[in-house]
Amino acid sequence: MKAEEMWRTSTGKGITVAVIDTGVDPTNADLRGQVLPGKDFAQDQPGDEHTDYDGHGTSMAGLIAGTGASHGGRGAFGLAPGTKILPIRMPKAGTAANQAEGDKRFHTIAPQAIRYAADQNAKVINLSLGRSEGSPQLTAAVKYALDKGALVFAAVGNSGNVGNEVEYPAATPGVVGVSAVGKDLRKTAESEYGPQVDLAAPGDDMVHACMSETGLCTSHGTSDATALASASAALIWSKHPTWTNNQVLRVMLNTVGAPTDGAKRNDSIGYGIVRPRVALENPGDPGPADVYPLPDLTPPAAPPASKPKGSSTESPAGHEAPPAAEAGESKASTYALPLGIGALALTGMLLGLWFLRARNRRAAAARAQVAAQNQGLGWPGHEGSDRTRSF
Repeated sequence: MKAEEMWRTSTGKGITVAVIDTGVDPTNADLRGQVLPGKDFAQDQPGDEHTDYDGHGTSMAGLIAGTGASHGGRGAFGLAPGTKILPIRMPKAGTAANQAEGDKRFHTIAPQAIRYAADQNAKVINLSLGRSEGSPQLTAAVKYALDKGALVFAAVGNSGNVGNEVEYPAATPGVVGVSAVGKDLRKTAESEYGPQVDLAAPGDDMVHACMSETGLCTSHGTSDATALASASAALIWSKHPTWTNNQVLRVMLNTVGAPTDGAKRNDSIGYGIVRPRVALENPGDPGPADVYPLPDLTPPAAPPASKPKGSSTESPAGHEAPPAAEAGESKASTYALPLGIGALALTGMLLGLWFLRARNRRAAAARAQVAAQNQGLGWPGHEGSDRTRSF
């Protein structure tokens, strides 16, 4: 990503990134001086937001804001080493009495965490976590954060090769869902795919600050990719502090490494792979300050022809899920609205929207039933989905 070249222009200075995760250890040598006071929502764990019960949050903070100061200046850098981290600690996944209680707790606390981050003037909110269900509370919290001027990035999940179940908040309207690519610029096998993917970022062979004996680890996953997408936004915003969240995101979309087949987007990498170096050099037109640049917040003028963000992307019975896709391989597909449109356009639109809501409710119920049969779904990236190795 030619980070050293970017840092001559921007290090992310002046930007706060909220890391809603397992806590962030401020004593890590690569994160000293980078971590602000935050908030602890994990009443089930000892310590506070500066006590990382898993190590995941510290790793995400390291990928965003690591200074490389450890090991005599030979430590791990984050992509935006000038940023500050606002740590917000979530309850530990898997400690709830059952799946239903875990879902209820998540959808009570995650919205509070997002609102807190927005109220603390975090420009970027990083959620390298997820659940299999969305909620009105989560949707409302994301809208609140956008209205406060923040951008929200979330990992799409790591079950792309074992079910590809849609996860939230990545599939929540207004959230930038991030998938992972390897050095070959292809979607990694584990990275989930579907209409919930908006952007992609590197998510394989990562090196970052962590809570090992050496303080350094390697890992891979969409959690890591999300941290780099968040850091990319911070780099751009630091150079253009008067831009709104909409303009920063629009410039990110203007400068992506887009699908090579000429498609506007595909289900593997969304609109493309983040390229903050290009955004800093030649951002293009940031566009209107008050218009969100992705389509999921815009009410449809007619019955939508494409599958809405957050819908299930399961493969048909008897067919395997698609393999890891090249950046240029288009997986975007459209679905005809299975209702006849009446003579009046308004009536047709209302019927179509009713049908889509009903279909989504049925799909949600089916996913909930599957989730209830599987123990420890937890947060992707927290329960072994992002493999980490210390060295």
